Amino acid sequence: MLHILALGDIVGTKTIDVLRQKLWQKRTEWKVDFVVANGENATDIHGVNARDARAILDCGVDLITLGNHTYTMRDLYPFLDNNPDVIIRPANYPPSAPGCGYTVRDVCGWRALCINVNGTTFMEPLDSPFEAVEKILCREAGKYDFALLDVHAEATSEKLAIAHAFDGRISIMFGTHTHVPTADERVLPGGSGYVTDLGMSGPVHSILGAKAEAVLTKMRYHMPAHFTVAEGEIAICGALFCVDPSTGKCVKVERVKF
Repeated sequence: MLHILALGDIVGTKTIDVLRQKLWQKRTEWKVDFVVANGENATDIHGVNARDARAILDCGVDLITLGNHTYTMRDLYPFLDNNPDVIIRPANYPPSAPGCGYTVRDVCGWRALCINVNGTTFMEPLDSPFEAVEKILCREAGKYDFALLDVHAEATSEKLAIAHAFDGRISIMFGTHTHVPTADERVLPGGSGYVTDLGMSGPVHSILGAKAEAVLTKMRYHMPAHFTVAEGEIAICGALFCVDPSTGKCVKVERVKF
């Protein structure tokens, strides 16, 4: 069995510091074989720069996935192009966009196809995430042993729809973006491990990682407000998936927080 740890959206550089202190210990304690983390909020909430992406990888993360803030930091563009094995962006961006939407990684001798897509409901009208995933699965057929998918989306219904569409074909599917962990972790009928949202890795006393005052100004008074990362206690949220790579089936999903 392989143990795959997926971590929710990393918010702020202080969260990276916490990962540096704790992640390797958790990898040992839980016998984790591979760590994937969504890093698109790691630099000042909106985006991640190349320096912080490198820092996340140095903490013990094997693969960074992204989302709708992928292209906020321009210095990330060459990093995306030059390191497609450790950082991927949503596959349903145009082919001309920097980076790649998937990669195949070695995990203890098994081939893991890792895919990232953005949702389109209440978000940017990109290409269909369903079609993007389908094309990748067809293109890479026979070249991987199991697959995982990060669905960076706003609507829970869209995440669930994608999960049911690919149940039994993708071993691990999880949602990111909404920063609140959902309590629906399960193994779907076809054998895919799933959770609608991993939650956030960031400041506990915040509104989705941002200082509450700025968010309240925006929501109560509809006035412009600059969002900055909140201070205080930081929690790392995610899920631990147990996969049998010989069958491609997930046998267990457990939410984690540390």
